[in-house]
Amino acid sequence: MNILILGSGGREHTFAWKIAQSKKLSKLFVAPGNAGTDKIATNVPVGVNDFREIKKMVLKENIQLVVVGPEDPLVNGIHDFFLEDADIKDIAIIGPEKLAATLEGSKEFAKEFMMRHQIPTAQYKSFTSDTVDDGFNFLEELNPPYVLKADGLAAGKGVVILNDLDDAKNELKSMLVDKKFGSASATVVIEEFLDGIELSVFVLTDGDSYKVLPTAKDYKRIGEGDTGLNTGGMGAISPVPFANKAFMDKIEQRIVKPTVEGLKMDNMPYKGFIFIGLIKVGDDPKVIEYNVRMGDPETEVVLPRIQNDLVDLLKAVADQKLAEIELQLDERTATTVMTVSGGYPGSYEKGKEITGIESIKDSLVFHAGTTLKEGKVVTNGGRVMAITSFGSDFKTALSKSYENVEKLSFEGMNYRKDLGFDL
Repeated sequence: MNILILGSGGREHTFAWKIAQSKKLSKLFVAPGNAGTDKIATNVPVGVNDFREIKKMVLKENIQLVVVGPEDPLVNGIHDFFLEDADIKDIAIIGPEKLAATLEGSKEFAKEFMMRHQIPTAQYKSFTSDTVDDGFNFLEELNPPYVLKADGLAAGKGVVILNDLDDAKNELKSMLVDKKFGSASATVVIEEFLDGIELSVFVLTDGDSYKVLPTAKDYKRIGEGDTGLNTGGMGAISPVPFANKAFMDKIEQRIVKPTVEGLKMDNMPYKGFIFIGLIKVGDDPKVIEYNVRMGDPETEVVLPRIQNDLVDLLKAVADQKLAEIELQLDERTATTVMTVSGGYPGSYEKGKEITGIESIKDSLVFHAGTTLKEGKVVTNGGRVMAITSFGSDFKTALSKSYENVEKLSFEGMNYRKDLGFDL
């Protein structure tokens, strides 16, 4: 098969690395890709939301399968765009149609879905600029900390947790009235704070049957001990040590099954990955959020643990034959450490040369924000490169990742040195 991956981050490089191992692959393209995908696929300078250019490329290169990496094109309806066009309607797309993608595109939509299908989550109410005073009153009814979420996509920065009531009221006004996140915060969801430890569960579904993929724990904050600003993710560990069989059974029965059944009942066709952000409160799992694609950097630890030919899995999703495949997993632990640009998640400079990549041994290197400039690999984003390693447990795997991270060098390079501190 000729396959196209949409995206340019660490997630997409990991997909490319895994798909490139398949005997079913003829040609692999990544749009727009990065310096890592350039080594194993053909990068194409097309944006992930440029549907017309994507169509041209798909026809020109005789693409039979499109894997959508990021959420934007899914929320913007790329799957529907293909289905509605006679020239490309038979090309398989991995990723949900637009209505189902609203599970990530709108926090309010996702909450309503969970309530409708009795999926455990935090209690909530949503507000607009017209009802900001009601929002103030609702905040007064809650105990701190206060959780405010921009309803729409805000590049992972739309969730704010505050301990002070006045700060929370000011933040609500800033989001709704002053449009802090633009149209993404035209509606704001306020919900009760859940106290526990977080984890991510990934599900692959063909809309009928599903496979629960390896669990992962990612680390969002920039600073050691989970302090400082939120990032796109500073590293991840898979599997999650505390997610034992009894806990995973609860997740499957209370959350995964009702989610897949709920999508069917609500007539929301879904072929692709469901990322379920969970929190363990006591011994019970509750849903924090849905994403409609794989996470990043979780992909960098989840996909390497899948031993099946990924093209077989994706083709089974497209053909609604996922039930026929048995998932095979590497039992070892995988960890990834993300290196980031100096200043990230605030402002940072691009174009810094990266050295030491070729000296990394016994770990996988996944490019997140890189590009080629005059034959050299240079930084091209906030999150730059993820180093993934295997081990008998997370401490062994992490020590290998850290040992190799230290061989990398670029001006301003930063990374978290305490991953796994809470496990």
